[in-house]
Amino acid sequence: MPGSESRRVAGILLVFPTVLYGGVSLLMFLINRNSGYMENPLRQNLFRAGPAHAGVLLVLSLIALRYVDEARLAEGWKRYVRSSIPSAAIFLPAGFFFSVLSPRATEPNGFIYLAYVGAVVLGAGLLTLGVGLLRNTR
Repeated sequence: MPGSESRRVAGILLVFPTVLYGGVSLLMFLINRNSGYMENPLRQNLFRAGPAHAGVLLVLSLIALRYVDEARLAEGWKRYVRSSIPSAAIFLPAGFFFSVLSPRATEPNGFIYLAYVGAVVLGAGLLTLGVGLLRNTR
């Protein structure tokens, strides 16, 4: 059973409708002919990637929370894992969305670096959790 801190984080993740918001935003772009969405393939690809990554990372966060309390890690590292993986579910999609806000964007702007930050934070959180779980098997 997950500990109370992990259950609290899981509850927070399930209450915030960020993935739903991304999907609804994408639907609004498809419905609104003046959004410029359909005329810009770069924007289409990055906007599709946003909710897709957010959804997958939300599920990964919930799965990881199940294992955090079993990992042999100091409490500070457990806190880091509990926050890093869900943070990646915010950074990655934000990088995709904000980097092509302009309907006429031909290349991503500086916000695309948020996606890289999210990838690094995700990798560090997963690596930390993996090491903690492997340490617990000894």
